[in-house]
Order: sequence, then C-alpha cells, then structure tokens
Amino acid sequence: MKKKYPGFTPDYNNVLDVLYNRKPKRLPLYEHHIDLPFINKCVDQEIVLKGTSQKDYNEYYKQLIGFWKDHTYDAFDYEAGVCEIFPGHGAIVGGMLGPIQTREDFENYPWDKLPEMFWERYTPHLEAIRHALPAGMKAYGGCGYGIFEASQDLVGFESLCIMQCMDPDLFTDLFNKIGDLFQTLWTKMVADYSDIFVFFRMGDDLGHKTSTMLEPDTIKTHILPQYKKVIDVVHASGKKFLLHSCGCIFDVMDDIIALGIDAKHSNEDQIAPFSRWIELYNERIGLFGGFDLNLLVLETPETVYNTVLEQGTLYRNTAKGYGLGSGNSIPGYIPVKGFYAMIDAVNEIRRREES
Repeated sequence: MKKKYPGFTPDYNNVLDVLYNRKPKRLPLYEHHIDLPFINKCVDQEIVLKGTSQKDYNEYYKQLIGFWKDHTYDAFDYEAGVCEIFPGHGAIVGGMLGPIQTREDFENYPWDKLPEMFWERYTPHLEAIRHALPAGMKAYGGCGYGIFEASQDLVGFESLCIMQCMDPDLFTDLFNKIGDLFQTLWTKMVADYSDIFVFFRMGDDLGHKTSTMLEPDTIKTHILPQYKKVIDVVHASGKKFLLHSCGCIFDVMDDIIALGIDAKHSNEDQIAPFSRWIELYNERIGLFGGFDLNLLVLETPETVYNTVLEQGTLYRNTAKGYGLGSGNSIPGYIPVKGFYAMIDAVNEIRRREES
C-alpha cells in the first residue's frame, strides 16, 4: 500500500523545538522506531542491505530515510546498538543467562575491546547516513540501548536481582563499568557525528505496567548517576537529550528530570492517559507520543483517524513542546491502514493550522 503526501518539505527544527519545550511551527511526527518489515509492507518491496561496501550502505539508508521523508517525518531514528556487540549477549531478548555471573566473569570480560568492536560495526552505518540525508532532515538517537538494559543483557534480569542481594559490590561495580563504557562511546559519538543528529536519545525501559523494574532507590543509586555521565557529554556539545523509557516510572521521574533530560517518550494508556504526562511534566520537559499501540492495532482506520485528529489537536494546544506519534514504536504487526490513518490525521491538523 503506497500513499503520497505531496508538497512536504522536511525541517528538523520542528522536532528540535520539542526538545526546547516550545511549540513547533508545524506539528512534528515522531517514532521511537519503525521496524523494517513494516516499512517493506508499506512500500510493497523489500529494502535490504545488499552487501558490505560503503556504496551498499549508502543505498540502503537512502531508501530507508526516504520512507520517513515520504511519510512527512522531519527526522528519523537511528541507534547503534551497544548490546549487539557484547560477546555472549542475548539475555535481554533471548531468555538466556548473560556472560557475567561472578566476579571472575566480570574481571575477565573484554571491556577494553568493546569500543573498538562498536566502531568497527557501526561506522559504515553512520557514514552512510551522513551521505544519504536529504536537505532538512537529520537523525535522532545515537548509542542504542541504555544502562539498565545493558546490565540485563550482560547478566540476565533474575540473575541481576540475585546479584544485588548476594554480591552488592559486584552489582555496584557492574553499573559503574557500564556507565564508563557508555560515557566512552557517547563521547566519540557526539564528537564525530553531531552533524547528523538533531538531538541524542537513549532508550532504557525502567518499568512495567504497575511499577519500576527495580526498586526506585536502586534506580536512583545505581542507574541514574550513569545516565548523568551520558547527559553531561551530550549537553557539553550543545545538543539536547531525550529519554525513552517504557513502564510506570512516575516514582523516579522527578529524579530523572533533575538529571537534565530535555524530553521524554513512551506511554501506555494502561499506565496513564497521555494527558497525565502533560499535566505533570509539561512545564519542565518536551513530550512525544500520545497514542497507545492498541489504538493502531485494534481500532478501525476511521476510529484511529478521528481519535488522533481530536486528541492530537488537544495535545498540540495544551503541551508546550509536543511531537505526535505512537506511545512506543511501529512494529511489523501494526496494520498499515491504521498507521496511515495516524499520518493522515497529523497532516489534517497541519492543514487546518495553515489555513
């Protein structure tokens, strides 16, 4: 299913305005991610990285970024996944034990080699993005995964909880080491690629539907100081920082905002309506999202369109800085017609404001 939106010219400043917590001239669309299988459904062809030459990377990202532009996004997401280069990784998505279970595992892990492995893997992607960016567009993202997610991938969630009780010193050292690694990676990312990113972002799912994954005090003591290392690197470069975190994290939101984040993304209606995020945090940070995935998955295109049109207009008028999108991301199972209903509603909001 292909649709056209003629007359659209991207301007990443619309997205950047949200990070400054001010109303953009044009309501921007935002997604944490749009999965490639979904993009392929929309364009009715297979976009694939055909080889390993820089030309192959350039062509791949030209097509990928073209999808976002064609669907009236001012910027698109790219994250170089830190966990993907961890030797022995897979606990966070594979249900396996991570490679670090003991002090000996921790001491023997090849921490010093990880930055080289990271840049060897992701430099061709970042250079291709630089080559493929059309006028008016930039990426948002940076180093993918977050501090807590990295700890889960290296240990496993259940084992991490056991480690906290049985070996608290190792638990502390693990988070400090991850924080140092992220600081190292982010320092080079910001220094070498600030030109292609409109802002930087870290995704780290700290919660589930009813509470945080770890005790709030544990997050405040062990995780948030590591966030600060990254946020300080980003801000020192003059860039803005967004945190994406799923789950019910209200117990730590004030502490997260105190670190200096500029915007927040991710929301589920089961946890709280998006209006609550606006009510609580609108004066302090920009906000992205607003529309639960269940709306896009379960409802008819007409319902999606009318809901996004009505509520999106409300959020646009009540939030100081707001960018519209799903409350999470666009996975492959999202109905294409539901996605287009959301895009159509956003473009109608824009049309009404222009008229």
